[in-house]
Amino acid sequence: MRYKAVIFDFDGTICKTAPGIVKSAKYALEAFGYDVPEDENELEFFIGPPLLVTFQERYGADAQTAEELVKKYRERYTNRGVYESELYGGIEELLAALKKDGIKTGIASSKPQVYIDKLLERFGVAKYFDCVCGVTFAADCESKASIIARCLESLGESAQNAIVAGDRRYDIEGARANGIAGVGVMWGYGSKFELIEAGAALIAEKPMDVESVALGYFEQTEESTGIFNGRIITVHEDTVLLTDGGRAKREIVDHSGGVCIAGLTDEGEVLMVRQFRAPYKETIYELPAGKLEKGEDPREAAIREFSEECGCTAQRFEYFGELYPTPGYCGEIIRLYFATGLTFGEQKLDEDEFLDVYRVPLEEAFRRVMNGEFKDAKTQIGIMKIREMIKNGSLS
Repeated sequence: MRYKAVIFDFDGTICKTAPGIVKSAKYALEAFGYDVPEDENELEFFIGPPLLVTFQERYGADAQTAEELVKKYRERYTNRGVYESELYGGIEELLAALKKDGIKTGIASSKPQVYIDKLLERFGVAKYFDCVCGVTFAADCESKASIIARCLESLGESAQNAIVAGDRRYDIEGARANGIAGVGVMWGYGSKFELIEAGAALIAEKPMDVESVALGYFEQTEESTGIFNGRIITVHEDTVLLTDGGRAKREIVDHSGGVCIAGLTDEGEVLMVRQFRAPYKETIYELPAGKLEKGEDPREAAIREFSEECGCTAQRFEYFGELYPTPGYCGEIIRLYFATGLTFGEQKLDEDEFLDVYRVPLEEAFRRVMNGEFKDAKTQIGIMKIREMIKNGSLS
């Protein structure tokens, strides 16, 4: 199912606001003589619900004292705390993608709207939102369900056509109260258990997962059964939950990933290796490549593989992209590197590895890609990318 609108929580979903909030809460509590923990992170329960409620429920403050605590909190937060915030990584890319998809976006937050507006402008993302619904200083105890309802009405969409994305149970419960599917996000201040217990329909591990949910593409793994555990790969069958509530089976290969090196000589020749590949029962040409060892830095792995297969070191060794070779069933990622200023030495091949190194002029290599002679995907992409990057001046 494709949705027409996404309603976001703010604190812990769009913006990492914990430092300013907990420091300001500590400031208020200390001013009134309350005991506060040395570790400010223990005050993160202030993030999400209305401040007036939190001061009463967590510290037993009466209504009048709670109002004074809120005033003290805002004394610091307005002048300092609001600026102790940052946008979560990947959020701007998510918002831009949703805008491009034609999906409406809104914010429903228990935070005073003046603070939300100030931070959206500060981080340059206000332009992505069709509506922003916060609270006022005079009425800051509005329920999350009510704020979400206001946002939904402002967006002009039905509950069935919207999702709510948030990091705490208040967001999920507020969504459910309005008949909206709630998506729990894992980069904020809640826990997976909290979100599931609150009734989250799906869990987003990273920001772009929210776009996948909105487009109806997302699949959430519910169960994984191991099939094979080998030296290079593991294989498992997963049961996944789809956005329409259905379930499906997926057979998946896990791989630690690999590197591929496009080495170019001073004469404009690409270094290639020729070897027998067992799955195809065929000898093929490839750019030099290799798999990552567990925990190995990709750049260091590329330098190592280039030295072992080609006997080469390079003065210049630069990353220029990555590719998913077989996304239908395998999670392997191959990182691409460009090497120049080559110095040649001795190969250091494994005992069961037999290959020769060839120098192929770049234009000839491109022609052999285009006529189908070079069939390996990473080789095709590597050659085409470096040729285009050299032509347009981004790689020289």
